[in-house]
Amino acid sequence: LTPYWSLNLSADWQFNLLNANLKDFVYPRRNTGLFAAATAFHFDCIQLQASVLGTFVSDRLKENGQPASDKLEWTPSVILSYRPFKKIDLNFRAFYKQIFRMPTLNDLYYTFVGNAYLDPEYTHQYNIGVTYRKDFKNLWMKHIELQADVYYNEVKNKIVATPTSNFFRWTMVNLGEVEIRGIDVAVQTNWQVGKEALLSGRLNYTYQKAQDFTDPDNEFYGGQIPYIPWHSGSAAVNFNWRSWEASYSFIYTGERYSSQANLPVNYQPSWYTSDCSLSKRQRIRSQELKLTLEVNNLLNQQYEVVSCYPMPGINFKFIVQYMF
Repeated sequence: LTPYWSLNLSADWQFNLLNANLKDFVYPRRNTGLFAAATAFHFDCIQLQASVLGTFVSDRLKENGQPASDKLEWTPSVILSYRPFKKIDLNFRAFYKQIFRMPTLNDLYYTFVGNAYLDPEYTHQYNIGVTYRKDFKNLWMKHIELQADVYYNEVKNKIVATPTSNFFRWTMVNLGEVEIRGIDVAVQTNWQVGKEALLSGRLNYTYQKAQDFTDPDNEFYGGQIPYIPWHSGSAAVNFNWRSWEASYSFIYTGERYSSQANLPVNYQPSWYTSDCSLSKRQRIRSQELKLTLEVNNLLNQQYEVVSCYPMPGINFKFIVQYMF
């Protein structure tokens, strides 16, 4: 509309269906309409964005059964970014977002797992953060980027999976009131090694306190919700030289509990995995062939993401890609 003010209107339609060769399956179909209006203001040191999203969801079942009721929800968001110095790439940001999450067809209708009485999830997100970037010309280090965010989420009817009478049959349930407080920190760098090699690395750390405040009379009121660790993080290194590429990644998930009853019997220990890969690109006329060897869980860590479901030990994968 002006050099500093823009406006966007958009609409989308989405159709989903779920089929399965199970007895008494209801064969759900879903129509989703998405309508969005967004505006943005761009000034020298301040950027402001605001939007509202309308979500209309209508489910129908081909077989006997009661579908979830139709939903129409409007969710706004506001994002502010401030750069105080023109010559220094330092940005402060803050946002508020309201999010509506409709349960998936699997969540609602899949035999034994689905819960037809599941409610949608509503979230209020608050976030403040800072980003700093700098490029270097005469150093081995060519680029560095630092990010840090602090956030607070209020979630109503949070959708989670929980085991039923045994660990081999799960179902979806709502947690009425959940509050999440967290910190995200990330560092990323690029290094020039000689004339033809490039090394990049990234570190991430997250602290998250996700508490269930559904029932004040519950003796476990305020407990950490299932399978959410307090501490988690990752590290990744990538090396490129001519047509070769090597990478290594490390993922860490801290201790957590398998139930909002934070008792020793529900304690889940921390786990970590190391993965690496080696790739080679080869030009074949105007096309490119890429061969990749992956070694996952390099240290053969014995771990369970979910209780009673052991994850694979060391495993290998060979990938062939031909691009033309």
